[in-house]
Amino acid sequence: MSRSRPLGLLALAILGAASCTQQSAPAAVAPVAAQLSVERFLQAANGHDVDAMGRLFGTHDGPVMETGSTFSCFFKKIGSWFGGTRCTKKTEVEVRMDTIASIIAHEDYEIVREEPVAGRTYPARRVLVDLTVQGDKVTNIPFVVVQTTQGRWLVEQVPLEQIMQH
Repeated sequence: MSRSRPLGLLALAILGAASCTQQSAPAAVAPVAAQLSVERFLQAANGHDVDAMGRLFGTHDGPVMETGSTFSCFFKKIGSWFGGTRCTKKTEVEVRMDTIASIIAHEDYEIVREEPVAGRTYPARRVLVDLTVQGDKVTNIPFVVVQTTQGRWLVEQVPLEQIMQH
């Protein structure tokens, strides 16, 4: 066996290990960020901090609380006449967040697990949470969290019906 063959195998092993490390890093970061967004949302809900909730709740386009300037809302309003989205007023967001906060008020929570959401155009994660609500444990509540164009993770869906049924 020549000396170049073991060196070639060693170089191949190092390159293989390096490429595996690069591929697994983003997957490890996403769950932590998605879970932190859910935790912050739950904490803000318990404190009825509707502004914080509105900054943590939204879509791939951004937080629902950031409705935009008057100028950009003008163009959104015109666009809504042709099937686009309209601006959401801050008071409307506050009322929605206050309603959500009232429903998900809890004594305790536990992040159970986190998984990718299949079939989405943008990165999305499902964070399953156990909540203790009025002394009862409500299990496996699936909060859907989506990544924005700026790389932030926002709560996109809260299964209010599942929480209210208990």
